[in-house]
Amino acid sequence: MTTTRLDGKVALITGSDSGIGRATAIAFAKEGADVVVTYLHDAEGANSTAQEVEAAGQSAIVVQVDISDEERVGAMFDQAVNRFGSIDILMNSAGVDASGDEVADLSTDVWDRAIRTNVYGPFFCCRRFIQLRKQAGGGGKIINVSSVHADIPNAGGADYDCSKGAIRMLTRTLALELAPLKINVNSLAPGMVLTPFNQPAIDDPDLLDEQVQSIPWHRAADPAEIARLAVFLASSDADYVTGSTYTMDGGLSRNLGQGA
Repeated sequence: MTTTRLDGKVALITGSDSGIGRATAIAFAKEGADVVVTYLHDAEGANSTAQEVEAAGQSAIVVQVDISDEERVGAMFDQAVNRFGSIDILMNSAGVDASGDEVADLSTDVWDRAIRTNVYGPFFCCRRFIQLRKQAGGGGKIINVSSVHADIPNAGGADYDCSKGAIRMLTRTLALELAPLKINVNSLAPGMVLTPFNQPAIDDPDLLDEQVQSIPWHRAADPAEIARLAVFLASSDADYVTGSTYTMDGGLSRNLGQGA
């Protein structure tokens, strides 16, 4: 019998207008959680996610936010608390992809955009969430979406790789700091996932086939596969799991060096 139900819980998921965030919002709702759906640009996608949450029998609100902006993050949490009274689960899913620029050509503005979105954003969200959970007496779950590129370098991806490495260490540090409060902190490190980050491959089957050849399973992940692990980490089944990173990459990170 499954015990992964999230009945009575409220989840705030950044970047839940598409990709992993959207899939997780829907998966959480199917397990009984209400959801704060957030977006930056794609209002249509966010409203569609909220409709899916409500179709699962749960409540949703939609909030536009730029997570790199500290004040707007605070306003997002205020709006969520005003609607639901509390937040039990935080999933930091919003982010920007690698620029493709090598360091010699990487502008400070592009570097700052990645660090402010992929590092400052989760930091702002975690800090406010922790403050709320302290007021509630502790307990709660934080799930940070990192990447296999926290470990695997990618030429042209210094901005992304460094930001994701920082998220891994933020997760580990918070796991130690928050253990006395019984707040679990873990991260997901996906490889290639069929999200808008990989839209060119989604649109071009030949390109997709070429890109998955280095993955032992010879396919990319579906966002729903990542969401199912997030459900586990958000549930009471994972109450003894903290400070861990779960890599989901079809064996990509184990394939390095093969044929060398």
